[in-house]
Amino acid sequence: METVWFLNIITIRMARILIVMMILTSLQTSAQDFSLFEKKEFIGEDGQRLPYRVLYPENYDASKKYPLVLFLHGAGERGDDNEKQLVHGVKVFLEAGNRSQFPCIVIAPQCPEDDYWASVKVDRSHYPVGLDFNYDYPITKALKLVIELTKNIIKTEAVDKKRVYITGLSMGGMGTLEANYRFPRLFAAVAAVCGGADVKAYKKKHAKVPIWLFHGDVDGVVDVENSRKMYARLQALKANVKYTEYAGVNHNSWENAYAEEALLGWMFGW
Repeated sequence: METVWFLNIITIRMARILIVMMILTSLQTSAQDFSLFEKKEFIGEDGQRLPYRVLYPENYDASKKYPLVLFLHGAGERGDDNEKQLVHGVKVFLEAGNRSQFPCIVIAPQCPEDDYWASVKVDRSHYPVGLDFNYDYPITKALKLVIELTKNIIKTEAVDKKRVYITGLSMGGMGTLEANYRFPRLFAAVAAVCGGADVKAYKKKHAKVPIWLFHGDVDGVVDVENSRKMYARLQALKANVKYTEYAGVNHNSWENAYAEEALLGWMFGW
């Protein structure tokens, strides 16, 4: 009996050690993955600095032309550490299968703490938050800087300028739709997750590219009606638009959206 008891204790301890080793390996792999996003800084026309990360394709060949993806993070990841913008969503571009099947350049800028990707007034006195979109407002400094960065990357890297894409979540989803509005000839396709837009401002010229919207139907931060109204508007404009709404999903609908097997194939298909 004592021998069996001793063996059981050893087995349990070995199992615990194995679990710890697996966790550490997972963390190390994750860290290695994110290190593939090189840390850089862009200085805009007005001297303003924008931290960003860039992921190059495997075996990057400057003599070729690659698609470019602009990824815009949410409000919670603002700052200047050049780290937080990789917390949600963007990891999809690090998956081995995706890197092999969809070689591309990905840029993930970080919005300053005191700025926003979108021209919107936010009322946080209640939830979901109140959002007053108005594209008559001047473009934010952050979004202007992001577009400058994107155009700079197009000029200086091996980019196919006909295959530039934009995607983002929450505040980034709002910025995604506004960037497409303000620069309707820049992007080949748009994927906006749990965002919103100045629906009435959108006209036919802003609806010429394929757009895929995503939202959770119980979003407690950004009301799902923002995406529903945008979808209806784009349908009225006869846009090539898709809308995926996740039942029972809250604000973290990006977990579902960026796990969609068809997403990257759809995006890079344009």
